[in-house]
Amino acid sequence: MIGGIFPVFNKEVISTSTFEREPPEGKCIEFDWRAFRWTQVMIFSIEEINKDPVLLPNISLGYRILDSCASPTNALRAAITLASGLEEISTASACPPSISALIAESESSQSIAVAEALGPFQLPIVSYFSSCACLSNRLKYPTFFRTIPSDYFQAKALAALVKRFGWQWIGVIQSDNDYGRNGILSFTEEVQKFGVCIAFVGKVLRTYPMDKILSVVEMIKQSTVKVILAYVPESDFYPLMTEIVKQNITGIQWIASESLISTPRPYTPEIYQAFAGTLGFVVKTIIMPNLQPFLTSIDPYKDPSAAFVRDFWETVVTDQLQMVNFKNLFGDYVFFDKKGDPPTYYHIINWQLRNGQVPTSLCSNVCPVGTRKAQIKGKPTCCFDCIPCADGTIANSTECTPCPQEYWSNDRRDGCFPKTIEFLTYQEPMGIAVTVVSLLGASLSLATVMVFIRYRETPVIKASNTELSYFLLFSLLLCFLCPLTFIGRPTVWTCMLRHTAFAVTFALCISCVLGKTIVVVTAFKATFPGNNAATKFGPTQQRIIVCSCTVIQILICILWLKLIPPFPDMVFRYSNRKIVLECNPGSEVAFYAVLGYIGLLAIICLVLAFLARKLPDNFNEAKFITFSMLIFCTVWITFIPAYISSPGKFTVAVETFAILSSAFGLLICIFGPKCYIIMIKPEKNTKKHVMGKI
Repeated sequence: MIGGIFPVFNKEVISTSTFEREPPEGKCIEFDWRAFRWTQVMIFSIEEINKDPVLLPNISLGYRILDSCASPTNALRAAITLASGLEEISTASACPPSISALIAESESSQSIAVAEALGPFQLPIVSYFSSCACLSNRLKYPTFFRTIPSDYFQAKALAALVKRFGWQWIGVIQSDNDYGRNGILSFTEEVQKFGVCIAFVGKVLRTYPMDKILSVVEMIKQSTVKVILAYVPESDFYPLMTEIVKQNITGIQWIASESLISTPRPYTPEIYQAFAGTLGFVVKTIIMPNLQPFLTSIDPYKDPSAAFVRDFWETVVTDQLQMVNFKNLFGDYVFFDKKGDPPTYYHIINWQLRNGQVPTSLCSNVCPVGTRKAQIKGKPTCCFDCIPCADGTIANSTECTPCPQEYWSNDRRDGCFPKTIEFLTYQEPMGIAVTVVSLLGASLSLATVMVFIRYRETPVIKASNTELSYFLLFSLLLCFLCPLTFIGRPTVWTCMLRHTAFAVTFALCISCVLGKTIVVVTAFKATFPGNNAATKFGPTQQRIIVCSCTVIQILICILWLKLIPPFPDMVFRYSNRKIVLECNPGSEVAFYAVLGYIGLLAIICLVLAFLARKLPDNFNEAKFITFSMLIFCTVWITFIPAYISSPGKFTVAVETFAILSSAFGLLICIFGPKCYIIMIKPEKNTKKHVMGKI
């Protein structure tokens, strides 16, 4: 004996008894055509087995089928009734009243109730439609089996479908029972792996009052989702479906679980306008030979006591619309089309998908290029604002990533590009100007040397200390060439060369001027009786002064290069889009030490020349040395603040300007008057004029 429990009626109405001691009476209404078909398939299968002598030899199968009224309580009551043999049976029956196995139930909540009650008694229970993954627990439900896959696989498939179409903002409708709760739990775990957010979870049940149904409808209307998953059986979902159609809620892409999408009701004319194109997965069907003739041969007069046949015919007769659709329900429409294939409504695809218009469902639009996602407080991760990335950063999904130090972001903030490298070059106007002025000064120095050589026997040349003049002109030539080392890409060697060459050449230059100044002062003192200072400060002493003063600067530079030498450096502080290549002095102390030493020599020269400025000769060189030292000191005093405040390559320009201007000051002030007399006023180039009194 095989027991069967089916939700032939899918709604129970409780009526209160007129007497207080009597329990409430329940009445099952709303005949379910689909569940009745399941009962007939069970009967058909048992009869086919009994006809086959090979399957169960010497064993005949009988059946007893009860209605659960789609209620866990009624399903449990029916299961206990079948297992204990308490139901009323014919006295002529030769079969024992108890059952050997139970076919139950369609919904997971009913199956759970039955499996928990009968499992300890080792009664096999086979479900034909309960797909809750929770029923796979063999420890809790050791005798439960089913012919439909677990919802674990359906949940993974539905999640993959959502991912496939890029839907990230979806709503969920679940039946408020074990089937809905466990199915949505598995689905949520899967879609969260893909970054999908669930906007709302609406709960429905066939027994819910209308106010709960309307609250779910309002939830759908207020939401911005365009894709909703309905994880409910058709009987639980139907009240909500009718209300959605009534309020004309369209434009939603519905996804349905197998228990809903495999039913015909969503595709009826009155429902189709809102639920056309619902997507989902169904269990693969097979052709059952001889089933169609069996179903179409149901006759209320053949066996009036057959399970629910009387209820079926009462429903058919009282419902004219169902009477018209009778052949469709039990013939072509439900089981097979004319080719023997599964029904075509299983494969209905959304008309939008057929036209290549995949609907989108996003809480927030994809952030444009160059912006990042900013989470909105109190909302799911799929809801965000798009904030532009700051300069120097590029968008990287949820954050703005800074570019490497040597790179900068483009205007679209979607890529890092190398910063512009800046240094003083020979091709730019500033570099060309420095080069031209430097070569001009060097040329004037060489020209002056040529003039001095050509007119070396004249009184003006002889009176200007020829040897020191040649040393000074040579040092000035080097000073004019020194700025050329400041142009071009800085390297280790050019950085060391530019600073040390500047320091040594100017030390040599000022040392020569110092020697000239001392010569003038000693010459003046030699005019006093008994003073032999001029004889004590001859050419040898002059050379010693020049060499010793220059050697001190050379020693400072050697220590500088040995301890903390200058080096090429990339400076980022001047501009976000540029890298300035410059020579870092290495040791700031050493840099200002060489400047200070040159300044010390210049001040000594200035003081001595100032004291000798009123010597009684017409051609007093002390006056010109005083002017040159004033220019020199003025240039280098203004150089320091300008050097510190100048950005980038302008620092190099300021330093080269100081070198060239001070060198021109020395060349013009010291040698300009001499060349003027030699070339323009040769009549004054006489010993009498040179030694004459003012």
